[in-house]
Amino acid sequence: MTVLEPLAARYAGWLRLPAAATADVSAEDPTLVRAMPLVLRIERAEPPGRTALLEAAAAAAVAVCLDPRAAEDGEWHEAVADWVAAHIRKVSRRARGAHWTAVQDLPGVTVTVAGASVRALLPGRVVDTPKEVSRLQIAGSDLPADEPGPAPDGVPVLWLNPTVEMTAGKAAAQVGHASMLLAALWTPGLAGWAESGFRCAVRTATPGEWATLHPGDDPEGAWRTRGVVAVRDAGFTEVEPGTVTVLAQRP
Repeated sequence: MTVLEPLAARYAGWLRLPAAATADVSAEDPTLVRAMPLVLRIERAEPPGRTALLEAAAAAAVAVCLDPRAAEDGEWHEAVADWVAAHIRKVSRRARGAHWTAVQDLPGVTVTVAGASVRALLPGRVVDTPKEVSRLQIAGSDLPADEPGPAPDGVPVLWLNPTVEMTAGKAAAQVGHASMLLAALWTPGLAGWAESGFRCAVRTATPGEWATLHPGDDPEGAWRTRGVVAVRDAGFTEVEPGTVTVLAQRP
């Protein structure tokens, strides 16, 4: 059992909700809204590759949730459990230089992939965001598309929707959602995945691949037969409510 178990329990029903319902936050008290900050290291002189940054973000997000400190008797458990019980919001911010160094002292996990680094921080109430994080910019976190080549064998693949344009910051949050959903359902594979540092590949699907993998109206069947889970965005930023942004596929 992990702190992500509630995600597995509600995944299928949530995927079937009408699009408008995924963004219904009218009953939320804004002072109680929780989010996981994702800090993307984007240096001015040497920006990272987009794909590597997204892979680092996906690994860092799930690493916080499955860190021993997030276990039932751990110091992070309450913060992670309270966040997972609600919307699994993430807010991506960019940092460089001294600002990047400063966030290393905050509770979280840093992952580096091919020179691209992301620190996923312990989730908490947005109104309590530390000043080291709140001063970081959310806008301007885009990076040019790259050509990463075929995904390596034996790792989960997070397929980006080929028809949806997202900034690197938005995509980082979405692949972070995808890695969490995958971990929530993929119980037998978790130990091995953890040993690899939650390595995964991020690729943009072709229209044909997307159509073949998409769960449609059968999320349980898609997981059972194709090992696929879908991220359906609430539409707070950049995309329309109910948009499926990422399909995560177990190896």
